[in-house]
Amino acid sequence: MNTPVQESIVQQRPLVRLSHVYKTFHAGTVNEVRPMRGINLEIAEGSFVIVLGGNGSGKSTLLNALAGSFPIDSGRIELDGQDVSQWPEHRRACLIGRVFQNPFSGTAPTMSILDNFSLAAKRGKFRGLAWAHSRRLRDELQGRVRELKMGLEDRLDSAIGSLSGGQRQALTLLMATWLKPRLLLLDEHTAALDPKSADQVIALTDRIIAREGLTTLMVTHSMQQAINLGNRIVMMHSGNVLHDFDSAQKQRLRVDDLLSRFENVRRRELLDESAAEMLKSRYI
Repeated sequence: MNTPVQESIVQQRPLVRLSHVYKTFHAGTVNEVRPMRGINLEIAEGSFVIVLGGNGSGKSTLLNALAGSFPIDSGRIELDGQDVSQWPEHRRACLIGRVFQNPFSGTAPTMSILDNFSLAAKRGKFRGLAWAHSRRLRDELQGRVRELKMGLEDRLDSAIGSLSGGQRQALTLLMATWLKPRLLLLDEHTAALDPKSADQVIALTDRIIAREGLTTLMVTHSMQQAINLGNRIVMMHSGNVLHDFDSAQKQRLRVDDLLSRFENVRRRELLDESAAEMLKSRYI
C-alpha cells in the first residue's frame, strides 16, 4: 500500500516529460534544420495543451518526436513513467492516439468504416487471424457514430475513402480515441477542412477530450482555437519553447495578446538581422 508521500509523488509525476531533447535534420548541409534545440517540457495527466508557433518553429516536430516518427539526436522522452526515447513508433502506438492534418491520413481508404474501426480496436496488439469485426463492435460503433449527427451510422459498410473530409476526420478522431490512449496528439487536424466542418470537428474534439479526460497536445495555427480550447498554451519558436502559459495565465489571454507576442518575435528577428548586416558591412 502506498504511503501518503508515495501517493503524492505518483499524483505529481507528469505523464509526459521531455528533457534536453535535440533534433537536427540534414546536419552539416545547406538544408540543415534544427527544430528541437534542447526542449524541456512536462505535461501533467489530464492536461489539454495547445501548441502554437510559426512555420518551422518545431511544433509538428515535437509531436513526431513523441510519436516516435524519428529517433531524437539526444535527450530523453518519458511517457507514463517509462523512458520511450528508443522505442519505435509501432511500440508507442499502444499508448498514443494521433490525428493528422490530412483527412486521408491514418485510415485505409478502400476499407469500410467498420473495417477501419476493427483495426483501430486492435492498435498496438497482435491481430492474429481473428481481427474481423464482431456484432458487439458494430453495435457500439453505430451508437458512437450516431452521436456525430452526420448520418453515418447506417453507412458502416461504406468505404471510408468515399466520405467528405469533415466526415472522415470526425471518424479518424473517434478511431484515435477508441481505446482511450494515454496521450492524444492532434496535428492541425482541422486545417484542411472548410469552416463548417472544422467547427464540427473542433466541437467533437473538445467533447471527447473532456468526457474521456485525455491528456492532449493539439497543434494549431488558429489563435481563436488556442484561446477557446485547452487549459495551457505552449508557444514555440526556432526549436525552443518561447512561452508557456498555465491555466490561470491562459484565462487572461486574448487573441490580440497572442498576435502581439508573435509580432514581437518577428520584430526582434528583423532587428537581429539588421544588426548582423551592419556588423557584416563594417568588417567587409
